[in-house]
Amino acid sequence: MSMSRVFVAILVFLCFGVSTVLSSEPPTETLKTTVDKIIEILKDQKLKRPEMRDTRRRLLRSTIEEVFDFEEMSKRTLGVYWRKRTEEEKREFVELFSKLLERTYINKIESYTDEEVVFTEERVKGKYAIVKSVVKAPQSNEISIDYRMLRKDGRWMVYDVIIEGVSLVKNYRTQFREIIRKDSYQTLVQKIKEKLEKKDG
Repeated sequence: MSMSRVFVAILVFLCFGVSTVLSSEPPTETLKTTVDKIIEILKDQKLKRPEMRDTRRRLLRSTIEEVFDFEEMSKRTLGVYWRKRTEEEKREFVELFSKLLERTYINKIESYTDEEVVFTEERVKGKYAIVKSVVKAPQSNEISIDYRMLRKDGRWMVYDVIIEGVSLVKNYRTQFREIIRKDSYQTLVQKIKEKLEKKDG
């Protein structure tokens, strides 16, 4: 599955209607709260005006950051190479990686409609949880999505998303590892920076 398709499914979840067959368990409620905030932003008529595009996207980014743990995602994406980084390099990578995800896929949030997410299962084991769901869209096959979450500082945060059996973190880890092995970590950072320098679509 392409990374674009993976993240489209993630953002479909973050943006549109949700129904649930679960009781009010903390991980699921955390995700639902984020959905409600994003829907409110998307429905705001004032924010739909062309001149409010940057403001709308800034609000969407900040809301997504409330539930996605980009530091944990960055750590797991770099894998063994994370431990070799200095504290300054780690901070830089987290910032670049989060911006890469947001810059690449933020426009998907504003273009999808009529999707519904049905939560099917929630499993909690200590500080870890998995929330299983299915995305339903008109005239389209259902897409299964599992959210891996970690309880940090008293809040459930997403650190990986499994779309139809494909891990977002593992997918990026494979790509990044290939670049680092072929060239260097510095080459990876430079490639990410070059992508970020391109005009936001």
